[in-house]
Amino acid sequence: MTATISAKDVAELRKTTGVGMMDCKKALQEADGDMEKAVHLLRKTGAAKAERRAGREASEGLIGSYVHFNGRVGVLVELNCETDFVARTDDFQALARDLSLHIASANPIAVSAADLPEDLMVKEREIIDAQVAESGKPENVREKMVAGKLKKVAKELSLLDQPFVKDDKQSVGDLIKVASAKLGENVVVRRFVRYELGVE
Repeated sequence: MTATISAKDVAELRKTTGVGMMDCKKALQEADGDMEKAVHLLRKTGAAKAERRAGREASEGLIGSYVHFNGRVGVLVELNCETDFVARTDDFQALARDLSLHIASANPIAVSAADLPEDLMVKEREIIDAQVAESGKPENVREKMVAGKLKKVAKELSLLDQPFVKDDKQSVGDLIKVASAKLGENVVVRRFVRYELGVE
């Protein structure tokens, strides 16, 4: 027996995800009325649509900013989209603010793992190598351990891989894919800078 989908449930799901009413209704029907499952389904389809948009030119956008209440941490982030129209929307501006807040809080080093400074990763590898060497495991096992630990460090330091501070069930990268699906445009974090008083 399929669950009865009320207009209230559809409206609530639309408010949560920003997706159209018909898509929300379809997701709720697929999820047998389970709101959490429906959100997950919409995130998956939204992410798939965002992947298809990823190649499109994103040269519009804005600079988001955040300064912590005590004035000791400040962030600027360049968030790009395809049109000036989308850049002026409340959703896009809210995303830029959320990203600025996240960067202030989580202190990423680079936008993605591929952008991490090579010298930093070389140092991290040396530290991990030394730790793993003491494990007494065979060399082939140690190599896998080093690769796994290095990948984990890269994820912790790159913005797109970090769990989003306002909802740690999704990564910042997932948050941007959902926003891209909602806004109907390619959305890209171009760069950011984080200042902390007294820290170079």
